[in-house]
Amino acid sequence: VQLQASGGGLVQAGGSLRLSCAASGRTFTNYNMAWFRQAPGKEREFVAAISWNGVTTYYGDSVKGRFTISRDNAKNTVYLQMNSLKPEDTAVYYCAASGSIATIERPGGIDHWGKGTLVTVSS
Repeated sequence: VQLQASGGGLVQAGGSLRLSCAASGRTFTNYNMAWFRQAPGKEREFVAAISWNGVTTYYGDSVKGRFTISRDNAKNTVYLQMNSLKPEDTAVYYCAASGSIATIERPGGIDHWGKGTLVTVSS
């Protein structure tokens, strides 16, 4: 499956952004979907994941209560709504797909990666 993320940009602290990731090439509902992020000089970090049917969601501790992941299977798209953004949320955000929900929180458990989209939060 090919993944194309969009929606990144520059926002002030306290603001909001919504990232989108459009999937193509294979059956979207075969995959559980996730967002990761990577800041300069840091390891890639799990942000959020959603099961293939949208019923189950997971969040990294640093974004719980502020970010919401969702998906629209009719549009082959997964979203990440980011509210109350902080400067420490600044990173390149990556969309990812995994056939297994059990391993989706680890980079090694991802089957397909999209190219990232940069989110910059100014203080």
